[in-house]
Amino acid sequence: MIKVLVIDDSAFNRQTLTSMLEAVPGIRVVARAGDGDEGLKQVFAHAPDVITLDLEMPRMDGFTFLRILMARRPTPVIIISSYARKDNVFKALELGALDFIAKPTRKVSHELNAIAEELVAKVRMVTQLRMVSLSATAARSRELQAVPTPAPPADSAPAAAPVLKKLVVIGASTGGPAALSAVLGELPASIPMGVLIVQHMPPKFTQAFAERLDRLSPLEVREARSGDLVRPGVALVAPGSGLMSVKRVAGGLRIVVDPPGPEDRFVPSIDRLFETAAEAMGPDVLGVVLTGMAGEGSRGTRAIAAKGGQVIAESAETAVMSGMPDDAVKTGLVSEVVPLGMIASAIVRRAR
Repeated sequence: MIKVLVIDDSAFNRQTLTSMLEAVPGIRVVARAGDGDEGLKQVFAHAPDVITLDLEMPRMDGFTFLRILMARRPTPVIIISSYARKDNVFKALELGALDFIAKPTRKVSHELNAIAEELVAKVRMVTQLRMVSLSATAARSRELQAVPTPAPPADSAPAAAPVLKKLVVIGASTGGPAALSAVLGELPASIPMGVLIVQHMPPKFTQAFAERLDRLSPLEVREARSGDLVRPGVALVAPGSGLMSVKRVAGGLRIVVDPPGPEDRFVPSIDRLFETAAEAMGPDVLGVVLTGMAGEGSRGTRAIAAKGGQVIAESAETAVMSGMPDDAVKTGLVSEVVPLGMIASAIVRRAR
């Protein structure tokens, strides 16, 4: 039985979410709260396995709740927030929230029922969660936020653009936003590699996510568009609305974003990116498989290895969800398995 605590300042939303969850065998809502202060009391009274959390609440908002929760009793939290509050979602993920669901509107609405399937799936995934990683993820994010990205001196001459020698392709799912922030925050802009990223995320969030990574990383980070040239020192994030791939053309590598078909289970797709990168760059591809539920990464790992490239997988000791990197490791083709804090240095070492 998965025990759930529902926190939302709307009584209608609390009842709607409770009805959705309790309609499913194996899930029970053990308590409800209208703000973060009451939510904390219910956490210690009922020890829930997972919490659904609204961020905008009176008395104690969701951010304060998360800070106290992760310091005192780390528990998986799924944020339920509107599309209009993208920055709030990423801030909550950096404070230790496990994942998020975008609700259709800001206000109380019967449209909440549209998220039922996704909500149940994400509540169920806590059975695969590595609890030890939640507070550690939050601590790493706080450290990263505290260190400003160094800017070049104003009077320095611009450096010559490096030649693209390596292509790094990174795939992440559940727990990925915080993991990607940690990795990109430590990658120097000077190394001769292009970086392409697939993070499983809804379409309306990937641009805001890329902008947030850009503020945290020495690299230039932005959402990818069809026709973009892959350049050293630039990281491109796959848009949530399509399937990003890469192809070799006269003058280098270019991005292609295709609309998904009915057969495409994951949009964007990590395996699609890895496979096309292997075709385009052969042995000069470095794949990185970060935290995420099983389902993607192993097929892409095989494709990269078949062309002579290398793959790094995040180790289970730091992955919030180890299913995806574990599947990559099970292929027997992963070159290196390292904890999250060492992935950036492993990328730099192999890129050089």
